[in-house]
Amino acid sequence: MDSILETAKNLHAELLDFILSAEGDLATALETFSAEQLAKFSQSQYQGTSQNEMVVSMFINEGVVNDKTPLDIFLAEHPELSDVQNQLLQNWRRSFIGLFAVTQIISDGFELMNWMTGKNYTLKPKDESEIQQLARVKDGEILLTRISPVTESYWMFSGPITLMGKLGKPKLSVAIGNFKQHYKNHLYGDAPEMLEEAWLSVERYHESFTDFFNSDEVTLPGYKLEKKLAEFQDMVAQSQLESAGIDSSKSLSQLAQEAGVSQEEIQDTAESIGIDGKTAAKLFDSNNSAKMVLPKVELPNHLKKSEQVTVINHPRWGQVFLANHAKLKIFLTESDGQNNPDLEKLIREYLESPEINTAIWQRLKNEYPEQLENILQVVLKRPEFNIKSDLEDLLRQFDKTEQPELPEIASVPIHLHNLFQEALREVNKKQKSKGKGKGKSKAGFGFKS
Repeated sequence: MDSILETAKNLHAELLDFILSAEGDLATALETFSAEQLAKFSQSQYQGTSQNEMVVSMFINEGVVNDKTPLDIFLAEHPELSDVQNQLLQNWRRSFIGLFAVTQIISDGFELMNWMTGKNYTLKPKDESEIQQLARVKDGEILLTRISPVTESYWMFSGPITLMGKLGKPKLSVAIGNFKQHYKNHLYGDAPEMLEEAWLSVERYHESFTDFFNSDEVTLPGYKLEKKLAEFQDMVAQSQLESAGIDSSKSLSQLAQEAGVSQEEIQDTAESIGIDGKTAAKLFDSNNSAKMVLPKVELPNHLKKSEQVTVINHPRWGQVFLANHAKLKIFLTESDGQNNPDLEKLIREYLESPEINTAIWQRLKNEYPEQLENILQVVLKRPEFNIKSDLEDLLRQFDKTEQPELPEIASVPIHLHNLFQEALREVNKKQKSKGKGKGKSKAGFGFKS
């Protein structure tokens, strides 16, 4: 082991000891952070000691104590640290959790690819325990772990390592979906440019949606909305074609050759997101730094035959489909302070449903402030409830976040999008061979387990 890796190993152990033995505000913050994270992990298939270890590792950079991270506090309280130690700690601000594929086993470590971003890393085990755990790992196997930079050329493991073995495309898609659910802050932990592009794509989608529908809220019968969404998808595809600046005189084979991919790969991508083959070729072009595409937007199957479906689009919160929103608005409009069991039932559903986010509640508050206040007083049995001062606390009680998480309509890296489409084809092929019908499986960002 080289000297800087030895230094990093000892420093990391010292940092963990500092956090775990802390008292006062730091200890309180760790307790609160751990409780919140473990609650989020409660549905995870990976339970036990490793989950607790991961939470402590996350706390180093993500915990907050009087506007400072635990890493900041450790630095401030250890002025005697050497320049090398200080530089390591500063570099550890770039630590992140990822779902990694082993791409090569080298003499003193591993070459890994972060499946979320496609970026590659050299990892070196820092102690005998890690060496033994990873002794039988083979190329192509998947690891869930946290890593931290040691030098510009290699990284070390800085959290528990969960070995997931080799995964087929459907199971890998499930693993990615689980990762998105449990590690939202690390989705593009090593690629801020991808995260920025994903958020910008949500804004662009909102602009296109309002241009097409002349509103950010539309209510139609399910079958009509399905048709309009297909037309909207075509419009977005055409817009992509124009903004890509594609040379229409070139054949698809020429564009494929320039992009360094096969025509079949281009066609698969084009069909899956509803765009022209030449647009897909441009997206594959090595000169296109983002290399991200919008997922295809479709009306959920259970709403296609609904009498009325409302779709609401927001530039940050994304898009949601609601079966009873128009009915709720009618009830609120006609509300006269008298008991309405149907309205009360809908309000309870809106409070309890995770699909009804804070933005939808704020929209209702702005449109029907008095009516919403009155019905909430009844439903909550709180006659003193004030819509202006109490709504935010109420939404927190029902686990509705104040800030949006990256929506499902956000663009995703092409390599992930193609993985999901290939996994879908495998699943659908197996379903057909087993005589389960022709219904397509549905996936957003990864499959859900």
